[in-house]
Amino acid sequence: MDFWPEFLASSWGREFVAGGFGGIAGIISGYPLDTLRIRQQSSNKGSAFSILRHVVAKEGPFALYRGMAAPLASVTFQNAMVFQIYAIFSRACDSSVPATDPPSYKGVALGGFSTGAMQSLLLSPVELVKIRLQLQNTGKVTEPHKGPSQVAKTIWKKEGLKGIYRGLGVTMLRDAPAHGFYFWTYEYMREQLHPGCRKSGQESLNTMLIAGGLAGVASWVCCYPLDVIKTRLQAQTPSSVKYRGIFDCLKKSVKEEGYSVLWRGLGTAVARAFVVNGAIFAAYEISLRCLFNNGSIQLEEAI
Repeated sequence: MDFWPEFLASSWGREFVAGGFGGIAGIISGYPLDTLRIRQQSSNKGSAFSILRHVVAKEGPFALYRGMAAPLASVTFQNAMVFQIYAIFSRACDSSVPATDPPSYKGVALGGFSTGAMQSLLLSPVELVKIRLQLQNTGKVTEPHKGPSQVAKTIWKKEGLKGIYRGLGVTMLRDAPAHGFYFWTYEYMREQLHPGCRKSGQESLNTMLIAGGLAGVASWVCCYPLDVIKTRLQAQTPSSVKYRGIFDCLKKSVKEEGYSVLWRGLGTAVARAFVVNGAIFAAYEISLRCLFNNGSIQLEEAI
């Protein structure tokens, strides 16, 4: 009975809940664009608009949300873990900064890098299931599935633990530097847009949305070719193995489709990143301030 009041009374509990709200806002706002990105990366069937028309006409608009349950189910814990680990590492990576001051930009970048590497352990299986569901009815995934749990059971039965963590290496290579850029860009841009906000904790909603959106764009641009390779590796099933690893996938993809394949779907990813990460940081910051009671007043004054 007393768990939730005590949980929300702690700083860790507030960070956990705020991170969950941020992640949920990001998933719901950007999932259709993510489905289009995945389909663009896995094939060469035209622009995002042509794929959108085809999906809606052939499979219905709800196909754009296929596989959303997998990331949505894990998003609260994942986002809470990301923000908590980042808070710890951003301080630990540069201990010269006083505890009363915000982390240095060096600490922010190194903390984000460490956070990205660690969260890959959780994110890789979730994205594997999501990709398998998103690529149904495209010819890339032949086994029909009704939901994420059935996909996970099928992968475990046919491929075991190795199958569940297919693509872990490339996920880690993608997420570690991407998260370094992600948190550094957010902290830098919010300070440029609203000088002094890193110390005062007061900023406008527009600052959160723009800084968060730009952080998402920066993180995707720096790692996008690795994301294309990750999608192709995780889309493989035991009956359709084409690539033996990261470098083999890179070599064959470029040979067959040219270097442009490494940037296919970037426009969709950038648009999605701006929307999603603006929503994540805005929801996270607002939720955190509301949980501290006085935050909502500060936000109203800053808008």
